[in-house]
Amino acid sequence: MAVKVLVVDDSSFFRRRVSEIINADPRLEVIGDAVNGKEAVEKARTLKPDVITMDIEMPVMDGITAVREIMKSNPTPILMFSSLTHEGARATLDALDAGALDFLPKKFEDIARNKDEAISLLQKRVAELARKRVFMRASVRTSSPVTPSPAERPLTSNRPAASSAAATTLTRSAPAQVRPTARFKATGKQYQLMAIGTSTGGPVALQKILTQLPGSFPYPIVLVQHMPATFTAAFAARLNNLCKIGVKEAEDGDVLRPGTAYLAPGGKQMMLEGRPGNVRLRIIDGGDRMNYKPCVDVTFGSAAKVYHDKVLSMILTGMGADGRDGSRMLKSAGATVWAQDEDSCVVYGMPQAVAKAGISTEDLPLDRIAERILIEVGLA
Repeated sequence: MAVKVLVVDDSSFFRRRVSEIINADPRLEVIGDAVNGKEAVEKARTLKPDVITMDIEMPVMDGITAVREIMKSNPTPILMFSSLTHEGARATLDALDAGALDFLPKKFEDIARNKDEAISLLQKRVAELARKRVFMRASVRTSSPVTPSPAERPLTSNRPAASSAAATTLTRSAPAQVRPTARFKATGKQYQLMAIGTSTGGPVALQKILTQLPGSFPYPIVLVQHMPATFTAAFAARLNNLCKIGVKEAEDGDVLRPGTAYLAPGGKQMMLEGRPGNVRLRIIDGGDRMNYKPCVDVTFGSAAKVYHDKVLSMILTGMGADGRDGSRMLKSAGATVWAQDEDSCVVYGMPQAVAKAGISTEDLPLDRIAERILIEVGLA
């Protein structure tokens, strides 16, 4: 049975173009469209699509408000279309906070290097997101008021209060099934760096993990999130406001400091150089031949060369296999590699590549990764 898609945009041209691309894939079928957020909420209820594509700026009701309303009444995987501007970045992050699972640039020439690749990417994203609809709807059917465990409660931050929209991300993506509650045990390994790589679904996953780390976290953290160049500064600023640790968009020459996370800038590559205790970041051109800019493999590979076995690394939700080769280099150096488990991923691509290759030593649900980190580094 084809994946049923609802297309939402106030531009008739864009609705028609997106519908043509989606209907060209035999796996997908557009079952309706909407010209504003209010109509989208109504049609999400009556048509019950498997996936919704959503514009942000629309009359009557904007896309962010529509996402929030849909997630309350009829949770559905939502793919946002965004402009690649600073304001577009902030609005897209707000949409992800509201419950959207992924986003793509609204200009198709910004999606990929050529038209065919852009079309294929949109079709793949819609097909992948459709796989989450079962978990999202099961969560609504089985949900009941519960008291969060200590590992699930966000730590109180001494930074400025987050917006109400941002606060909604901390529990929305937990799968419906009951998680095991057995306490983790530390391996006893010593670390000097933590490294995280992710893509689709990563902004929510990173926020859930990083907001639970204390300001006294003993190591620097490097983050690689597949994201456009105009988005990474806004995302780093948002995380910095929400977290007790410091978070910044990485700059060339940054010296790694404990308790600070460095987010690789979009369109560039982030590498580490030096020796433990005096490590700097090199931010270089993304490279025309590289599929991912930033690339997890590049950053993880350089971390393996500098820190060897003293790296605690993890691969989170994301499409593709970026991070597999870099994780293999880390494991060969004796470092620790974890992967997010399938049920809690938006897209189980990158973690699956690491798990199937036998590289990860633990596959963890998102809602317990922060707990596992704190135990491993001796803070819990």
